[in-house]
Amino acid sequence: MDNLVLNGAFYQHFLSSTHQFPYTAQEQNCIESTVVKLGHHKTRGDHPGMLLGKIQSGKTKTFMAIMGLAFDNGYDVSVILTKGTKALSKQTQQRVQREFKPFCEQDDVLVFDIMHMPSTLVGYELKKKIILVVKKQKDNLERLIQLFAKKYPELAQKQVLLIDDEADYASVGFKKQNGEIDANLTALKLEELRSYAHKAAFLQVTATPYSLYLQPDNTEIKGETFKPVKPAFTELVPVNEAYVGSSYYFDDAETDDSVASHLYSSLSLTELTALKKPDGRRFKLDDVLTTSAISGLRSAFINFIVGGAIRQLQAKQAGEGNQKFSFLIHTDVAKATHDWQEQVVKKLGEDVQEAAEKNTQQFQGLVKEAYDNLAKSVTLAGYFMPPITPVMDRCRQALVDGELLVTTVNSEKEIESLLDETGQLKLRTPLNIFIGGQILDRGITIGRLIGFYYGRRPGKFQQDTVLQHSRMYGYRPKEDLAVTRFYTEPAIYNAMRCMHESDVALRDAIEKNPEQSVIFIQKARDGSVIPCSPNKILLTATTTLKPHKRLLPIGFQTETKGKTRVITDKVDTLLALLHPNGASKEPFKIPTSKAHELLSLVEQVIVMAEDEGYSFDWQSLHSAIDYLDKRSATPGEIWCLWLTGRNNRRTKGAGSNVQYSNAPDTATIEGLIARETAIETPMLMLFRQNGTEELEWKGAPFYWPLLWAPAKTPVAIYANQTNDQQS
Repeated sequence: MDNLVLNGAFYQHFLSSTHQFPYTAQEQNCIESTVVKLGHHKTRGDHPGMLLGKIQSGKTKTFMAIMGLAFDNGYDVSVILTKGTKALSKQTQQRVQREFKPFCEQDDVLVFDIMHMPSTLVGYELKKKIILVVKKQKDNLERLIQLFAKKYPELAQKQVLLIDDEADYASVGFKKQNGEIDANLTALKLEELRSYAHKAAFLQVTATPYSLYLQPDNTEIKGETFKPVKPAFTELVPVNEAYVGSSYYFDDAETDDSVASHLYSSLSLTELTALKKPDGRRFKLDDVLTTSAISGLRSAFINFIVGGAIRQLQAKQAGEGNQKFSFLIHTDVAKATHDWQEQVVKKLGEDVQEAAEKNTQQFQGLVKEAYDNLAKSVTLAGYFMPPITPVMDRCRQALVDGELLVTTVNSEKEIESLLDETGQLKLRTPLNIFIGGQILDRGITIGRLIGFYYGRRPGKFQQDTVLQHSRMYGYRPKEDLAVTRFYTEPAIYNAMRCMHESDVALRDAIEKNPEQSVIFIQKARDGSVIPCSPNKILLTATTTLKPHKRLLPIGFQTETKGKTRVITDKVDTLLALLHPNGASKEPFKIPTSKAHELLSLVEQVIVMAEDEGYSFDWQSLHSAIDYLDKRSATPGEIWCLWLTGRNNRRTKGAGSNVQYSNAPDTATIEGLIARETAIETPMLMLFRQNGTEELEWKGAPFYWPLLWAPAKTPVAIYANQTNDQQS
């Protein structure tokens, strides 16, 4: 397809459409390149093209235009596979009909849900362009196969574009059942479909490509060999500056003077447990305004109301219309939990409304606390910050006038009735709180989301699933970001950060060289670090290594004063032998074996706050040193930076959304030293903290270690744990 038709009616319709974000030159290049590659590559169910975007970044918008351009270039049928819920299937069908509206009205395009087609299509209809929406579910997929195999075999002779939307492990992966590996349903059906539709081109659309890349070379499925899914090509969906994704939540948040640094608020596991089911021993409904058991939820609730008030007053000053906002609570899949949370949130609303009507000191105090919290990020962003009096008045008015609506979303029937004409959750009032479970995981868009209370904590985090829970990603007005807050437990936040790092590493590798992916490594039985088959990786049990990566423990206390002092004396002695000139800002080389010895000592006095969700994998730190050392310019020795007299506080202090201090270093001093020195060789930084009780430590000096990966580090994902170790 070298002579691509670009001036056809379908493609030109998309380019001239009035999207909020019109197709950019980069997006057009992506669309056109994808169609060209679909023509050049023999794509199949086990060898698809892949359209890789970011979560809620405009993937659907892009593949709709790809369908249009494909129709202009000889394709006659397009099949869209959607996640197996009626709501998403309906949402997709409505989106297709909206995007292709003039062609549907002119009878040039027919759009069908595979389960609700006319009993017969006549020759006149079979000559039209046809779009089929098919859920990734047994009956849907079997009906699709029958359509091509028996009912309308002439369709199988046409050029077909098959798009697997939200492709993930459910589409292409494998599962263990009774000790045997079984292929997931969609993968088997795609295998069957391609035996009939010989001219079909396959395109996977996803934001979580791990199941496509992390697959065994061949797999025996109950005695039959099933070919693994490997992309024939990968095309990256561009994103523009308005997109807010994981980089904002996890990278930008690391900078203390950034708006993003105010985003995350820590929740306790105790609170999330209290919100699972009624338990009078934890708290009673009548105490929702005072109990410490749900202090995080109460703060989130008030922040949402105050944040909405601030944005409405900002909009009023700017001469804009009425603004509506949303807040999502997503902690569990159980309907009983949703019912309990609805009771709690509605009781919060009732009690706050009553306090607002009486204008009590308690109401004023709650609003003032939230106002002070949000004012930091709004002021930092440089936006107009309304005085507290009009904010207080706006909050009171919103509560008294019934502008707050709490809705539970946990069944397909409910979600269908809650979607607006664009397929987003309908914002009926100025302040909308949604409580829900799996139905909100993927594909459902929630507009103007300024609060996300997240607590899904499965036994094993699955990257494809957890990242898709992130409904806070997407195109967000910058003004909204200043009042946006993300509430979750540290263990969940850290798991998501780990996923973000793996995600970035994979994307970077795909972008730079799609044929050569990230290096996967694991610890061998003899203690060495060896290459690892990617399919063994558990992506939430990994350490991502890349240039300038910092590895350090965060969220800990020290051992008793006596034990800590003894160990610190040993570290002091060893460092003095290695560097008689003493501590300074001048790095020096030490044997790698001594780096391990120093870390083994330091580890003995650091006690992670595991009951609060903080952990640190010391073995990964040692393995990272070994891996980086082998690729060092001077194998067998690494840089060391020894600094004393440090006075980092254990916690971030009042007013911070992050509980524990997370940086003994600074980017402008130690970071600069490392960037200038650690080019091909890693650097171990050892910060000797005074550890005083005034700084919330145990009253004895200790060392806080940090490993800095050199500038020339090849991107690698180290498996702290593999699937082999889990099975």
